[in-house]
Amino acid sequence: MTPEEPALASAGRPLSPGAVALMLMLCLSWGFNQIAVKLALPDIPPMLQATIRSAGALPVLLLIARARGVKMFASDGTMGAGLFAGLLFGVEFIFIFQGLRLTSASRAVVFLYTAPFFVALGMYQFLGERLRASQWGGLGLSFAGVALAIGVPQPNVDARVLLGDLLIVGGGALWAATTVMVKATALSRAAPEKALGYQVALSIPILALAAWMSGETLTRVPGPLALSLMVYQAFWVVGLTFLLWFALVKTYSASKLSAFTFITPLFGVVASYFIMDDALTLTFGAAALLVIAGLYLVNRPEPAVVPAATDPLLNVTKT
Repeated sequence: MTPEEPALASAGRPLSPGAVALMLMLCLSWGFNQIAVKLALPDIPPMLQATIRSAGALPVLLLIARARGVKMFASDGTMGAGLFAGLLFGVEFIFIFQGLRLTSASRAVVFLYTAPFFVALGMYQFLGERLRASQWGGLGLSFAGVALAIGVPQPNVDARVLLGDLLIVGGGALWAATTVMVKATALSRAAPEKALGYQVALSIPILALAAWMSGETLTRVPGPLALSLMVYQAFWVVGLTFLLWFALVKTYSASKLSAFTFITPLFGVVASYFIMDDALTLTFGAAALLVIAGLYLVNRPEPAVVPAATDPLLNVTKT
């Protein structure tokens, strides 16, 4: 069986209620993760945060794999694709964190969520998974909702900010590339623990090198809040929610799943309201409706094709 066969079989599979519930939980976790990163910044610089969370997530993956009987180190023809996915995974976070140094958080969130468009293009290019015109329209609506919710500043920005925007778009493209790789390469045959394990393991030296080159150091012992937030990022976000994400990607349409990630920044805004006293407005409500409408269009079942009537005697289709 080629990687394309199971991927194409899952392309038309509608998301089950359980899959939708899992995606909502993942998006909620990732939305709060943005707040966790910000709250930990006074004690731990961003690239070091990324390094620590990958290093902390790897033992979690190994323990889960052992409990489920997954042979992480068995030869199965996935090493080439796995190492390349790991390289993409590590560079993705370098792009995102470096981009955040140059552009505003609001612009970064909007540009990062170009990822579902890259996933849709990649799935079409490599696996022939097509989206209907209404589904492309749904992606556009959801993206517009994210932009409205975050509030994109006016385009009168300098070259430094534009470079940051470009890095964030690059991070979104790399996120999409790792998702497509899990569907379109030998990784489609690997257990989710192994597919993610490649990425987490290789990202550790990549991110550590980036932190060293950026001159990041710990200037003080992190406090209890920062440590607890790093536990959340490493064990829960990377170790468990990323694992569930790749398990879903192997089972359902990557394009449809990626569209759900548009909810993540909305959850981030709500988390900011409760945790950091940020304001919620009517504009946010309108943005949420746009995202929901877009998700409905992307995940709406295809219209049933009614077969033409046939004459059982002549075995001829009547038109």
